[in-house]
Amino acid sequence: MFANHKFVAFETILIKEIRRFSRIWMQTLVPPAITIGLYYLIFGNLIGRRIGEMGGYNYIDFIVPGLIMMAVIQNSYANVSSSFFSNKFQRCVEEILVSPVPNFIILLGFVAGGMARGLAVGIMVTMMSFIFTSLSIEHPLLTILVVLLTAMVFSLAGFINALFANTFDDISIIPTFVLTPLIYLGGVFYSIELLPTAGQWISALNPVLYMVNTFRYGILGSSDVNIYWAVFMLLLFGSVLYAVALILLRRGTGLRH
Repeated sequence: MFANHKFVAFETILIKEIRRFSRIWMQTLVPPAITIGLYYLIFGNLIGRRIGEMGGYNYIDFIVPGLIMMAVIQNSYANVSSSFFSNKFQRCVEEILVSPVPNFIILLGFVAGGMARGLAVGIMVTMMSFIFTSLSIEHPLLTILVVLLTAMVFSLAGFINALFANTFDDISIIPTFVLTPLIYLGGVFYSIELLPTAGQWISALNPVLYMVNTFRYGILGSSDVNIYWAVFMLLLFGSVLYAVALILLRRGTGLRH
């Protein structure tokens, strides 16, 4: 009976999160798809013709997996950080905290909501990519696993950001000064083989590099990093962020004043 109550609580939070971003789909789903579409058009189609090949593939084929992953990362993160902080700001999160819902269910509910938005935008961007290129997925199971793990990792990161945030400005600081540089320096637009040795070592510290390259391997069958090591790193990042988020939530970090 208790397990059923936990499932109902999880389902309720998840449905609330999905309804939240789907109700304002013109703000949450369409703009990211349009932005990535412009990347396809400008970087992939127009500039890509002058670049030629990257990593043995047409430039637009090379960047498509990275652009899909970029959309998933940004939207998974943004959904959880904005949603949970809004609950804090409106003080309705207190109603959830005083209810007999375990902390891990609260965390999983918000994270699953972030993953749902990230995957929804990712699917839209993937469908749009067929206008510009005709890719086939070489390793479907790996592709699905990587996109799920990536959406989970950045949903957890967004949750941690929301816990520490005190104002709405704090929500935008991390995406601007941390998330965007990690994405652009994570091999979305180039192969790290073009970098000098020192640059490759520095890039190896970027978690986005493993996500983008593993996803690219799933679609194209080519990667700049060891796939098994990359999947391990994704699982490690997810486990660490989950543990940190759960500990912070149990301590009431950012929730008790």
